Amino acid sequence: MVSSGWCFLAAMILAYGVANLLQSAAAARTTVHHTFDPGLLVRLAGQRIYLLGLGCQVLGFVLAFLAREDLPLFLVQASVAAGLGVTAILGVVLLKWSLPAAEVVLLVLLMIGIAGLVNAAQPAHARPLGTAAVAGLAVAVLVIAGLGFFAVRLQGALGSVVLGSLAGVGFSAAAIAARPLANEHSAAGFFANPLLYLLIVHSLVGQLLLGLAMQRGSTTAAVAAMDAAGAVPAAIVGLLLLGDRIQPGKEWLAALGFVVTLAAVIGLTRYAEPQHHHAPAPPPRRPEPAPLRPAPTSR
Repeated sequence: MVSSGWCFLAAMILAYGVANLLQSAAAARTTVHHTFDPGLLVRLAGQRIYLLGLGCQVLGFVLAFLAREDLPLFLVQASVAAGLGVTAILGVVLLKWSLPAAEVVLLVLLMIGIAGLVNAAQPAHARPLGTAAVAGLAVAVLVIAGLGFFAVRLQGALGSVVLGSLAGVGFSAAAIAARPLANEHSAAGFFANPLLYLLIVHSLVGQLLLGLAMQRGSTTAAVAAMDAAGAVPAAIVGLLLLGDRIQPGKEWLAALGFVVTLAAVIGLTRYAEPQHHHAPAPPPRRPEPAPLRPAPTSR
């Protein structure tokens, strides 16, 4: 019998693809922030298009949460990157984005890698996280936020990649918290679980970092960096601590699919071109020089 997780996974990819596009358009309309200021989220929330994109992202998050109940983290987190392909297609069709040939090739490789992961993954419920791992997730919030405080000084493609990578690590930590939490079926246990609140805090920090990354030019670079940085920690923790499984005899396919997916998203951070540019602020006007007055003549 086919696991419902596969249906949730497909819907998640579509939701994240639309969310990336809408949030990118909103970030392009907002003044570039050079500080780690949560007020950016407030300013973005003043735009209807951002709220719509945020709604799609929340929908994608819920679908991913449901998919993680059965599917391994390495598959769900890598499949989040497939939303980038949806974003690129919608950007070309709706916003007239121009994608270089290298970016198109990398997007195709991305889909091939994810197809390999889908074929190799084996659905299974997660094991609970230990106390040390929960404490590690709490410390990770402080580390990610501290690095983001300094990374906001970076501009251009480098800023998109670094901030996007930090956002990916934050979302990866949220995914690690969500995998065992998805198997908590009682309301009392769900709301009493510290993983729920770690999931929320990591998601908010990741959302702020992603907004800052998208402001710096390239949506594909920011999202690809986020996906690449988020896939590796989740895959390692899932396989070592959460009981994620690969179908017997297909370990090579899972490894190949993961490497191809990771290489594609890393390549996108290098070859992706900006889809929008912020207009530079006009230079300050210099005061007009006062007209010269003739020196008074003595009579």
